[in-house]
Amino acid sequence: MSTRFLHHFFEPRTLAVFGASEKPASLGGLVLRNIQEGGFKGALWAVNLKGYSDVLGAPCFSRVSELPEVPDLAVVCSPIEGVPDLIKKLGEYGVKAALVLSGGAYLDRDKGNKGSIRERMLSAARMSGIRVLGPECMGLIVPGKKLNASYASQPVKAGRVAYLGQSGMLANGMIDWAAGRDVGFSHLITVGDSVDVLLPDLIDYVNQFSPAQAIMLHLERISDAQHFMTAVRDASRNRLVLAIKSGRTPESDISGMAPTPGIANRDVVFDAAFARAGVVRVDDSDELLDALETLSRMKPLKGDRLAIVSNGLGPAMLAIDKLISAGGKLAEFSADTQAALHRSEVDMSKPGENPVDLGGNASPERFVQALEIVAADANVDAVLVVHAPTRMAPSLVTAQALIDNRKKFRRNMLTSWMGLKEALNARHACNLAGIPTYISPEKAVKAFMHMVIYQRVQALLQEIPPSLPFTTSPEIRAQCRTLIKQAKARGRQTLTHSETAQVLEAYGIPTAASVYLKDPEEAFERAAEIAGSKALKVVHEGNCRPYRYRKHPHKISAGLLQDLETPEQVANGVRELGEKVAEKFPEYAIREYCLQPMQRGKHSMQICAGITRDPVFGPLIVFGIGGYKVNVLADRQVALPPLNMSLAEDVVGRTHAASLIREHSPDPERDIQHLCQMLVKLSQMATDLGDLRGLEVNPLILNREGMVAVDFAMDLGTPARFAIMPYPEELREWVTLKNGWQVEVRPIRAEDAHLITTFHRQLSEESIRFRYFHNKSNLTQRDLSNLSHINYDRQMAFIAEYLGDDGSKEMLGVVRVWNDADNIRTEFSVIVRDDMQGLGIGSLLMKKMIDYCTHIGTLEMIGKIMVDNHPMRALMKHLGFKCRYNMEEQVIDAVMRLNEPESEWQRHRLESLPD
Repeated sequence: MSTRFLHHFFEPRTLAVFGASEKPASLGGLVLRNIQEGGFKGALWAVNLKGYSDVLGAPCFSRVSELPEVPDLAVVCSPIEGVPDLIKKLGEYGVKAALVLSGGAYLDRDKGNKGSIRERMLSAARMSGIRVLGPECMGLIVPGKKLNASYASQPVKAGRVAYLGQSGMLANGMIDWAAGRDVGFSHLITVGDSVDVLLPDLIDYVNQFSPAQAIMLHLERISDAQHFMTAVRDASRNRLVLAIKSGRTPESDISGMAPTPGIANRDVVFDAAFARAGVVRVDDSDELLDALETLSRMKPLKGDRLAIVSNGLGPAMLAIDKLISAGGKLAEFSADTQAALHRSEVDMSKPGENPVDLGGNASPERFVQALEIVAADANVDAVLVVHAPTRMAPSLVTAQALIDNRKKFRRNMLTSWMGLKEALNARHACNLAGIPTYISPEKAVKAFMHMVIYQRVQALLQEIPPSLPFTTSPEIRAQCRTLIKQAKARGRQTLTHSETAQVLEAYGIPTAASVYLKDPEEAFERAAEIAGSKALKVVHEGNCRPYRYRKHPHKISAGLLQDLETPEQVANGVRELGEKVAEKFPEYAIREYCLQPMQRGKHSMQICAGITRDPVFGPLIVFGIGGYKVNVLADRQVALPPLNMSLAEDVVGRTHAASLIREHSPDPERDIQHLCQMLVKLSQMATDLGDLRGLEVNPLILNREGMVAVDFAMDLGTPARFAIMPYPEELREWVTLKNGWQVEVRPIRAEDAHLITTFHRQLSEESIRFRYFHNKSNLTQRDLSNLSHINYDRQMAFIAEYLGDDGSKEMLGVVRVWNDADNIRTEFSVIVRDDMQGLGIGSLLMKKMIDYCTHIGTLEMIGKIMVDNHPMRALMKHLGFKCRYNMEEQVIDAVMRLNEPESEWQRHRLESLPD
């Protein structure tokens, strides 16, 4: 969907509550009271069919048409049966947003062939374009706007964290917990079973318009993976995004979706999606609450080194165990810190080392003294205070000493006051002072690791991948698509073993030498083409599908004969396997027999790799240990394509296979590099061949001679929809410049970072100033990541690339656009290398981008140009842009209308956007 009209939910000037009454059990009355107590400043009305004059002091009306004016937001609490008709009336009256809190058990039950309540709600909404959030949502709370349109049990304080969830009851628990900790929210919204406004819409809105520094997500299901991934990837580049997902086990999964072939538990797919989107995942509600504490009160970390100050070595050791097992680091003190700790004589156990043990008789003053020393160390990123109450240092007194002196501490400080009676007061004092506090050292460490993991995830997002090991040509793609097209034309949903081998070889994945046979006579004649011991496999309609042995791994060797030596044995083997299939599987037609040399050796490793398709996230790359134990070992990792070498290395590194390779391979770096290259090739295959449903390569033999695919299967389906839009190969084209050079104009990719770096160095100071509006001599790692690693469904960048005679590549110019979430307006920038100007590159790139944006339906293109950038102003005039002076920003706005609005909301949004 989009963020269309969502500001009516979050910034309404007028509000009407439908179904409000003063009855004790009235949901509408409860919501109305919350709105009033929240301090809503706009006009507030109640609507009730019984025609009350007022409800709880708010003017009341009988129907929509009687309202004094069209409300910005309608809050619907009336019986669910009448909600579809009410939404229709609201839309006809001109209302743009409806918040539906009503619900029931029969939302999906068809009544009289008119469709379910949910279907009729959505149909009514689409007739007028009104946005509907709900049914069965808790409501929404925006404390900063004095808006509490919900049935929440108590007020919510303003804060820096946005909570977006799918469960109203979990959100209510979060509100009560936050109230007890004096923690606030910027937004708190649950979507329930929303028919229109979905979680990705809310993520987009909060990312664009909210001051929140962090977003917390509670997910039960995802319906549109591409929209979700785009929204959350955009959000995670700007702020910390943390998520909890229920339904992690098959027993608690209420989605009702079919299992993903080759994946025993679909929860690993969500792990892969979160990691790819830069989201930090928490495992349970306890972690979620502790994470809220951390996000609300800690400053961003610069590293992962933790120092521990405690009044006992035992609690400190518990914290260290948790830290190391979670992948954190214990800070190593500098020489100055060690000397200072020695002089102060505060450390009782191992003076100068981490953790700092102050002893059971440690006074509050000693805690303050130690913290001043430790928090000043540049090798420390955060300090954890662990305290157990003693007579010498009661918890509350010690906590108050830390609060009074906290300005002296230069690092993030976390506290753990152990105990439940005396420690309770210390935790409460820290809550009021805004210092993160936890009931146990382990919980404090886990909360610290949330911030650490966020830093690591961000680093992975910004990592610049090396060059692609393999790119396909139009010829390769055409060859493989023809194979698939021919198979489908014959009514087949699978490729044969020989056809799959052709696809693998085309994509640079070596396959075992194979001879494909039809009958015993051909087997006898051709057996000599394979030297030595041979393996013979029968290929029939029943074993051409990948991941078919998920429930019966021991059957993976069925239909296989090994250690055949002579032509007679091979011919007899064909007869034997043919008779076995005819007896056990009479419904399956035999397609071919595959004869291969025996693959055996104690120095070989069996790998499983391939492609599968998830009902939500679409194509996935799978990798892990292979052979018939593939499911028993549970070593299969998944990743969302498209992959680059850095992402592939992360996938391989998370498997037991990588550990075995590092331990036993004579050249582990080479082997891991080969596997990463293969995963990138599989990713490219999934991208190029949309009809490819699944591919299993098992086993893939890896040894000192390299790797070779021995057995494999491929099936077909309808064209796939990717969770992350893949590289748009179809937009590449070759053009000739005025100087005769042949250059390729193509979309940018993550691997182009080195081209961008060289290109930037070749720009003059004036060109850089015209592009960035200030002098930017060097590009940071984050700059390069943002410029090269883009979301193709929200951004686009075309570069002009010249291939030199020596094979070197040069970037001559680049044009970029950034689309808003609704594809209403896109902002462009274009820059051409100084020594390449005058060759028409700028005009070429701009025309390419104008055509692209027009094709995808963007309404308007706008660019900011410095007043003294006369060449760019001339180019814009030549291309037909309207140029006007922007007095506020003192720049020239170049604007071009690409498409006309198709609806009133698009026209309104276009006119309301700031220039």
